[in-house]
Amino acid sequence: ADPTVCSHSRRAQLRLCLERLKGLVPLGAAAGRHTTLSLLTRARLHIQKLEDQERRALHQIEQLQREQRHLQRQLEKLGMERVRIDSIGSELSSERSDLDQGES
Repeated sequence: ADPTVCSHSRRAQLRLCLERLKGLVPLGAAAGRHTTLSLLTRARLHIQKLEDQERRALHQIEQLQREQRHLQRQLEKLGMERVRIDSIGSELSSERSDLDQGES
């Protein structure tokens, strides 16, 4: 293969990749005037920003999952408490009806 053709092909591929990158990275006011270095620098900063956002989002998800588990346990406790209160209530009402029947 001709080295010049390979070189042109690589440059064309690089230009295509840089154009795609321009579409993905917010370039701000200097969108028209950029060097390859400034584009790559902005891309790196943008990636770091996205990674930070992802880390914060994952941390928030973990916190919310812990809170959900805590609330779920509280709900289960309340459910058991309610069953106990209901059973005490039904015992009291059956005792009352026994007393009422005994008085007649």
